[in-house]
Amino acid sequence: MNVALYGPQGARWTMTERPGDDVETGADELAIGASAMRWTGDGLVIDIEERDIRLGIPWRRRVRGQVKLYPEMLNATAFALDPTGRHVWHAIAPRAQIEVEMDRPGIRWRGSGYLDSNRGSEALEDGFRDWHWSRAHLGRGVAVMYEGRRRDGSTFASALRFDASGTPHDAELPMVAPLPSTWWQMERKSRADRGHAGVIRTWEDSPFYARSTLATRLYGEPVTAVQESLSLDRFRSPVVQWMLPYKMPRRSL
Repeated sequence: MNVALYGPQGARWTMTERPGDDVETGADELAIGASAMRWTGDGLVIDIEERDIRLGIPWRRRVRGQVKLYPEMLNATAFALDPTGRHVWHAIAPRAQIEVEMDRPGIRWRGSGYLDSNRGSEALEDGFRDWHWSRAHLGRGVAVMYEGRRRDGSTFASALRFDASGTPHDAELPMVAPLPSTWWQMERKSRADRGHAGVIRTWEDSPFYARSTLATRLYGEPVTAVQESLSLDRFRSPVVQWMLPYKMPRRSL
């Protein structure tokens, strides 16, 4: 289970790859090792029991706590990202409230959240070269931008606005808003009115992935957006593949 925490006590990041015997699934629950998530009557409860990894540090700190997500809206429509439907994206709860109670590290807060899923019948790097995604709250609704390049050279780009009931509607695609590259020279871009957006903070910066918070304007509203950029060309390179086990350790059978 991938966990990313950022705060005054420093960042914590976990993603341990596990064999199939460490995974249990049910209609309303999923367990990965000691961590699990389950749907209850009014939301999603995520129990976290992991250990982080830091380059150059031989010991791994515990990351333990619970996250509760309460959807403000639910969306039943999933979208194929390629013509054959090998890759599907679903914004399950485009807008939600969250409660975070972490014991290790000792941090707690409440705020706004979002829940989506990606599934597919082939590896992401086999289907795509890169993509850029962003989300922002608009009044009582949500705007989501998704675009990228497929492995066959074709492109896709869409703008969706979810209304207060969670129903998605196609929206006019705003202008491209170029963003400065990260320290790892990851290319980033978003969409915004008049094509202008600024980076408030870069939360995650790796050779093939970046997550940022943006100050921008969409459909006439000033908003704070969450933005992600992913390069699958970089991900599949031999150098990055050699580096991955240092960031994503694997638990052997």
